[in-house]
Parts: sequence; structure tokens; C-alpha cells
Amino acid sequence: MPWREEVSAYRTVVSELMCQQTQIATVIPYFERWTAKWPDFKDLAKAEEAEVLAMWAGLGYYSRARNLLALARQVAALPRPPRSAAEWREFKGVGPYTAAAIASIAFAEPVAVVDGNVVRVLARLDGVRAKLRDASSAAKLFTERADELVDPKHPGDFNQAMMELGATVCRKGVPDCGRCPLAEWCDAKAKGDAATLPRFVSKERKEAAVDRALVIRAGKILLRRNPPAAKRLAGMAEIPDLSSLGLASVGEPALVRRRTIGAVTYEEKLYALEPKAADLRRWAKDTELEWVDPADLDGVALSGPHRRWLGEWLSRDGRKAPGRRP
Repeated sequence: MPWREEVSAYRTVVSELMCQQTQIATVIPYFERWTAKWPDFKDLAKAEEAEVLAMWAGLGYYSRARNLLALARQVAALPRPPRSAAEWREFKGVGPYTAAAIASIAFAEPVAVVDGNVVRVLARLDGVRAKLRDASSAAKLFTERADELVDPKHPGDFNQAMMELGATVCRKGVPDCGRCPLAEWCDAKAKGDAATLPRFVSKERKEAAVDRALVIRAGKILLRRNPPAAKRLAGMAEIPDLSSLGLASVGEPALVRRRTIGAVTYEEKLYALEPKAADLRRWAKDTELEWVDPADLDGVALSGPHRRWLGEWLSRDGRKAPGRRP
């Protein structure tokens, strides 16, 4: 992984924030583009939020990008980067896990990192069979145990090894106990129930429906830019929903897609609609709406799903699809 080939506080911060709730294979090309454009805190501190969000587009959970930009601006103003986990936790968006990762990997502070992978390893190792409320409470429960085990001389290597053990060997549902270096001490391995641990209280699943408008006029696509103060996807562009445009669904949708965010599964229906003159006059007063040329979409801060959906729709119509990010 590129952040291990050259270790620094900045590269550790970027990789840790990118890897939150995103698979490593997805993160790597984003990390390489990001650090090539902004190699340190001072370079990133000079960036505009819109360009940061556009570079982040496709990774999801965009508050991480805004927090990273704010963090860079604060760190760049300091005489030196913070070194301890306690100092890093003072920054917005940096929780106990991320702070411990930065401090142990970049500055060798002997503090344990406790993510979902580490929770799984420790729950199986110690045979913890009680049901856990959620990931956050589980991390708190196992922090003391993890701190007991961390190698004081090489805490960064130890933490990364524990996380990789959980990700590649002590896997969710299908642990490979035969090649686990902790197998002889593992309570779950001895009792034969490793695949069932850790146990969590079941969450109530919900479903929701969203209808969106695919509108193109004079070769440009209609998008809605969420205001900076929006609770969701602040500063990001998205395919507008029908209700926000004062429209109703007509005929069959051009695309139907399902996706799950947290405990909610959304069914999104996208309708290709022709705007009327009255619609255009009304939309002209809406400062959050904008018309974008398909050729410029790669520079727009669009979420990964919306970018894909626009690409599918434009490709069907024989128009140029927006740029794709790996």
C-alpha cells in the first residue's frame, strides 16, 4: 500500500480518513492522485472545497473530505504537526481509531488502534460471546485489552498487523483458523464458534423510495448543488429529485437502481423528462440548480452512484458519458 512505502503524518492522515468505511482497493488510486496533487498539509490547505470534493467524488461519506481540508488548514498553521493521539483527537472528524492510527504509525506512540477488524480478532481470541450494541461501543469495550497487547517498541507495525490479520485471516464469517498465528491461544477456535463472533444486536432495516429527474437541454444536464450548510452531501452536486423541481413521474423510469446506506435501502427511479418553458422559467430562479456540459462532469463533485447513473443514461442515448473514476 502506497502509504506504507513512504510514511509521514500527512500521508497517514489522508489514508486513514480515506479508508474509513471504504475498501482499500478502492482507496489506493484516490490516495495516489490526491497526494500527487497535494503532497502535504500546506498544499492541501490552499485548495478550494469544490476541488477537494471533486477529487474525493466516488469515495462517499463526503464529510471526511471537508474534515480533511479543515484539518489541513489547522495543521498548516501550526509550527509542527501534533504527535500524540490526544492531540489528534482535537480535530473534527478524527475519532479514537484514526487518532491512534496516526500517532502510532507516524510517531510511534504506543497506543492501540481498534477498528472492526481488531474487534473481531479480540472477540474471538478472548471468546466474547455477549451481544454488542454497535461498532462504536464494541471498539470502546476492546480498547483496554488492545492497549495491553500493543507492542511498545513497534506500535505502528503491531496495529497494522492486527488490522490485516482481521481483514485477511480472521475474516468475517469465514475465518481461516488453519493459518492464524493466534490459533493456539484462541478461545473461539478451541470451541469451534469463531465464525459466529463477534455478535451484534440486529438492526432494524428500512426501505425508502426516491424519484429523480434526468433532464438535458441544449446538450447540458440539469444538476442540483447542495448548499454548504446541507445536512447531507453538503457542497456536492446530484441528480435532482422530482419533488424539488416541482415535477411528477411520467411513464416508465429510464433507470431503476437500489443501494443501501447504513440501515436504509433506497430504490431510486430515474425519469428522463423533457422540460417545459414554464419549468425552465421556474428553475432559473433556483440558485441551487445548474446546467453542466457532459464533458465537464469529471470535474464536478458528484457522488459515485450519480456519476455512474448519468454515464449509463448518456451512453444509452449515444451522448458522451461523463468521465469515470476507478
